[in-house]
Amino acid sequence: MRVIRMVQALPRNRIAGVIGDQVLRSGTSVGANYRGACRSRSQAEFVSKMHIVLEEADESQYWMELLVESHVMPEARLQSLMKEAEELVAIAVASINTARRKQKTTKA
Repeated sequence: MRVIRMVQALPRNRIAGVIGDQVLRSGTSVGANYRGACRSRSQAEFVSKMHIVLEEADESQYWMELLVESHVMPEARLQSLMKEAEELVAIAVASINTARRKQKTTKA
């Protein structure tokens, strides 16, 4: 929801619109793909879906960094959202690593 509100707060110009569309897609995709990962039928499927979560969270970070670097939005306004995206990347990486370890122990 915070990504949606942030995109709504962007200025109405071409650059903000294009970047806003991208961050809206990737930012909302994080939650949707995490939800799918939670419903995985196997560890392998979970890992695969969590990789998508990781990619989308990382992409969201990129678009927010671009908003700041292009002076579309001040960093102070995006700082907490960017920190959350960074934390989601770390959580996704940890989840993937844990699931991979579980895969190895069940195969052994």
